[in-house]
Amino acid sequence: MDKLRLGLALTGSYCSFEKLAAVLPALCEEFDVLPIFSENAQKDSRFGTAESWMDLLEERTGHAPVTSIQAAEPLGPKNMIDVLAIVPCTGNTLAKLSRGVTDTAVTMAAKGHLRNGKPLVIGVSTNDGLAASAENIGRLLVRKSVYFVPFGQDDPEKKPASLSCAYDRIVPAVYAAREGKQLQPVLLGTR
Repeated sequence: MDKLRLGLALTGSYCSFEKLAAVLPALCEEFDVLPIFSENAQKDSRFGTAESWMDLLEERTGHAPVTSIQAAEPLGPKNMIDVLAIVPCTGNTLAKLSRGVTDTAVTMAAKGHLRNGKPLVIGVSTNDGLAASAENIGRLLVRKSVYFVPFGQDDPEKKPASLSCAYDRIVPAVYAAREGKQLQPVLLGTR
């Protein structure tokens, strides 16, 4: 049986890349993973160079990352992926998704994917999830074909508005979304 084709889109939550790298072997074992990098995720940060992260994803998945709007545009029309997971998904990308803004490789992939009625899985990683991004999370929670990796507060004492998804729940969240279901519980305790 062929593996499920998973588009794995990374946005600029650089501090979350290590968490994603830790679960990447499990993702690659379960799915045929196509990496997609937003333009911000393609920038160097104090958590490593963009080149090192893109090389790691290409090495582990066997696919060169999609890095532009033009390269992401055919994903939907050509039916190239079964499920799209945006992990980590920043507050900026949450806002764009909730308002229909298509100005990055990741939002273009989401637009084309959702137009086919296929599942989009969001793995939240934002310092303002219980502040400015809360409205956008709420708008996306009720949107057809949009599902979330269960999430919770990652540091309630120092960052009380910050939310992060449970990276170890990505695989079951993808399978649940493929069946048209939200993996429960969606709200978790401290991450």
